[in-house]
Amino acid sequence: MGGQKYRNPIPTVDIIIELEGRGVVLIERKNPPYGWAIPGGYLDYGESLEEAAVREAKEETSLKVELREQFYTYSRPDRDPRHHTVTTVYLARAEGEPVAADDAKGIGVFNKDNLPRPLAFDHEQILKDYFEHKNGRDIRSLSK
Repeated sequence: MGGQKYRNPIPTVDIIIELEGRGVVLIERKNPPYGWAIPGGYLDYGESLEEAAVREAKEETSLKVELREQFYTYSRPDRDPRHHTVTTVYLARAEGEPVAADDAKGIGVFNKDNLPRPLAFDHEQILKDYFEHKNGRDIRSLSK
């Protein structure tokens, strides 16, 4: 590969945090790319995906989450405008009141009918898939 720099996609996690009977937690980003997002971030060296999901949820929402299931992995090269990331999305539950922390400037609890705009990254698609999954559709049948 004469002189070409070898690059790998960057692993990340996103956590769809369900608050019983209320909806899902989204953060408003204070750093680019701006917009509302599912809490998440980069995997640290030596950390499992599950550990990263619990840590990122706590850092951004102040909530202690219980991971329920690994939902889906999203890998489109253009999903993050900064670089090629591959995210593994987890579904989690939490109790309590979310508080914006770390790189979140705002936070809220939303459902399918009142999602804030704009949504960052490919989170519109991820949330669409999530709500379809909650209605019984097999997420694996959806094309990414």
